[in-house]
Amino acid sequence: MGLTLTPDMMLVLGLVVFTMLMLVLEWIRADMVALLVVVVIGLTGLIPADKVFNGFAGNAVIAIIAIMIMGEGLDRAGVLSLTARFVMRMARGKESRLGVVINSVASLFSAVIPSQALAALMIPVSSRLSARTGVPISRLLLPMAFCILTATNTTLIANSPLIMLNDLIASANNNLPPGAQTIPKFGLFSVTPVGLALAITGVLFFWLFTRKVLPEREDARQKVTPGRTESYFAETYGIVGETAELTVTAESPLVGMSIGEAEQLHGAPLILAIKSGNDARMAPPADHVIWVGSVLGVLGPREQLNQFANNQLCRLLPRMRQLGELFNPTRAGISEAVIPPNSRFIKQTIGDLHLRKRHGISVLAVTRGEHVYRDDVRAVSLRAGDTMVLHSSWRELAQTAEDRDLVVVTDIPREEQRPNKIWQAVGFFFTAKCLALFTNLDLSIAMMTGAIGMLLSGVLNMDEAYKAINWKTIFVTACLIPLGWSMDSTGTAAWLAQEVLVHMGGASPWVLQLALATLTLLFSQVMSNVGATVMMVPVAISVAVATGGNPSAYALIVAVSSSNTFLISSGHPALMMVTGPGGYKSKDFLRAGIPLTFVVLAITLVAINLMFH
Repeated sequence: MGLTLTPDMMLVLGLVVFTMLMLVLEWIRADMVALLVVVVIGLTGLIPADKVFNGFAGNAVIAIIAIMIMGEGLDRAGVLSLTARFVMRMARGKESRLGVVINSVASLFSAVIPSQALAALMIPVSSRLSARTGVPISRLLLPMAFCILTATNTTLIANSPLIMLNDLIASANNNLPPGAQTIPKFGLFSVTPVGLALAITGVLFFWLFTRKVLPEREDARQKVTPGRTESYFAETYGIVGETAELTVTAESPLVGMSIGEAEQLHGAPLILAIKSGNDARMAPPADHVIWVGSVLGVLGPREQLNQFANNQLCRLLPRMRQLGELFNPTRAGISEAVIPPNSRFIKQTIGDLHLRKRHGISVLAVTRGEHVYRDDVRAVSLRAGDTMVLHSSWRELAQTAEDRDLVVVTDIPREEQRPNKIWQAVGFFFTAKCLALFTNLDLSIAMMTGAIGMLLSGVLNMDEAYKAINWKTIFVTACLIPLGWSMDSTGTAAWLAQEVLVHMGGASPWVLQLALATLTLLFSQVMSNVGATVMMVPVAISVAVATGGNPSAYALIVAVSSSNTFLISSGHPALMMVTGPGGYKSKDFLRAGIPLTFVVLAITLVAINLMFH
């Protein structure tokens, strides 16, 4: 006798539909949606009240926290800088070889570092290599991001859907029909054969087809280095001119004005610094008052500067004498930074952020897709994936970037913070992996052992560890896990599987797996891969049980397919982060993503079926 739709099932389905819509439409923040869903689950009693928030203490969530901390430790110790030097030696300046080496290194690291964090680390590395070799950065970033996603399934270390898989399997085991065999959990490297096949596929795909799937265009972005910025920023953003000093005389109308008021004057140049008396500072805030004798560090075309100086009765000095130290290229300059999907800056205007007052950073322009905002930048409301053009000291910029609200794309001069701790960082990282591989410890305990080892040995401190954690990811993951549990406990997953089989009952296992994988990858394009996994794994397991298939294989197909998100830039945070710096358009993702999606889908199905044959 078939299952009938109960009120509890209808409520779960309603929550699933609500979650999907909110994650797609983004009317409410993803973490707030997840919190709302878990509270509704508790209020309606879909799962016992004492288990509603167990997701926060789940093995998956603790493991993800520990992995984020260890990834930050590896970066602090300078592992990525060493990687950049290694790639340069291996590539020897040849474009074909450079792409293969960058993609291979990104694939290797993606097995142990979460995708979004790895993209943030690899973008400046790629920028540095582009500048040194002259290879357009647009030929490096998209393949690198795609290879991160193809290789992220190599282990259960850095991929959130795979880490969650065991928790979802444990829930499914509690609700299996009588007589059904318990589904075994996956080990740390159980998925490695499939992941390696996909990783090699990604690297080979771009080695063979980069010139066919990426646009043929000369790319000014190869010039993005502190010493070679003028032509790049002029071509890309229309920021032209040179720096100069304006000394404010006693007769000048600027006396008594604020910086914000002066910037609103007709023909005003960009005001990047000010010196009043002995106090000199970069990026003066809008309310900073200009006095007699103040020296303004400005940027603009020579003719504009001369006209402004004449109109405002200021003395123009084309050489940087009093502000020369502030504008030293080794200390300050123009850079680019991308807004990542988890940034607190999203939906705030440039003016509301007070970047000049709080961080000493001037925003010169914002680019979104093909549109560049230069006029009235303060009114621009930021979105994920926006690229900001900044002027600041490198130290201030590096400190601001530590909060992870922006990702610096330009290869700015900065010292490796703790290169003397590199062996401790690598040692504790491999210790954690060995504990997970060769002992019966849960993944969370093994990973947290490595994280606490890095903290105790001084690779990073607790404040840095807190900043390394992407709390939005943690809340989304922890709060959506109970949604997966409720799909099992209320029988919703079994009912959905029953409905699937009513319409596809005569289909072969290959067709059923293809349908599940396709649904998952389509859901993942428009919502988080964590959300897609939570919804589809219980259904996949129920379909497998009902048809006599292997539940482990079906569950793994869904989890791996959740990373098959190559069709649109918003399909994954790593893709959003390279869109602006690479200057990519929607058609670029489709051109490269459509063939890669089909290839990855085919290899996923074949490899997993061979593994469980």
